[in-house]
Amino acid sequence: MRRNPPRWRRFGKVCLGAAIFLGLGAAAPAGIATQPVSRMDLPWWKQRFEAKQRELVGQVDLLWIGDSITQDWERTGPEPWRDFAPAWRRYYGDRHAVNLGFKGDSTCHLLWRLQHGELDRVHPRAVVLLIGANNFGHIHTDAAATFAGIRVILDLLHERLPDTRVLLIGVLPSIRSPWVSVNTLALNRDLARFAAGSPRWISFIDAAPIFEQDGRVLASRYMDPMLSPPDPPLHPTAQSQAELAALIEPTLASLMGDHIHH
Repeated sequence: MRRNPPRWRRFGKVCLGAAIFLGLGAAAPAGIATQPVSRMDLPWWKQRFEAKQRELVGQVDLLWIGDSITQDWERTGPEPWRDFAPAWRRYYGDRHAVNLGFKGDSTCHLLWRLQHGELDRVHPRAVVLLIGANNFGHIHTDAAATFAGIRVILDLLHERLPDTRVLLIGVLPSIRSPWVSVNTLALNRDLARFAAGSPRWISFIDAAPIFEQDGRVLASRYMDPMLSPPDPPLHPTAQSQAELAALIEPTLASLMGDHIHH
């Protein structure tokens, strides 16, 4: 009987000699959030990584970098709640933008990608960075460790792209577990404090108000409950993600030095 592969096989091998964690809920190796982790053993991930390398040629003025929430910008329906392409075209279609979202990626996987070609040939005006949701799931690192991972990513972005402005979006609220909710709030407080005292190349936006009412996360703002079978609310609907794009647009237009898109 074939057994399901252990979680570490599905979400990448730890580089640089780090220990392998045993699965969701188990203690993660110290510092895993800040260490580069490859997922090239996953065929779909390898194929997407190589395809994105081919996109990163020529003029690239904007990078959207993140996990499945960013990758969802490429969805085209057929249902309206997962037809993200119209909003992408409206806000980013004329900005020479590349979508570097990879389903399941945590800070460690993104760090590996950035170190292996995603920043080699580009000089974008701006980067939109949304990462960290999977740290609370797949690799199970808390707010402090996830914050450290995002700090390493920001440092690398500025080292490799010193003239690029970064728009950092706080991890979006979700309805997964009380532990995830508490750590999401703590992480976003840390990111806000860090950005407030950081150089002008970092801007921070907390998009939680789009997804909450009176402090309560609204399941209707997410497409996961509409799937069959349903999943816990984590990924915004196309309509919610369009509102996210509208929320960050004035700041992004300022960072890019172009006009506000509507």
